[in-house]
Amino acid sequence: MKTKLNMVYWKSKKFWVGKLMEYPEIMTQGLTLKELEANMRDAYQVMVLDDIPAEHKVKELALTI
Repeated sequence: MKTKLNMVYWKSKKFWVGKLMEYPEIMTQGLTLKELEANMRDAYQVMVLDDIPAEHKVKELALTI
């Protein structure tokens, strides 16, 4: 099945950075635009998988921003 999504992207000092407009929580980077696109495909596939087992745990993660 093919899905078409829109990726907003830009060049930072070292990397190409992108995020999906339909899923803004999916964001990644790459050294080249081609690598960014490949990483984005991988990130999307990981994020949309429905393979969380019935027996799972949840842990809060504190981040300093």
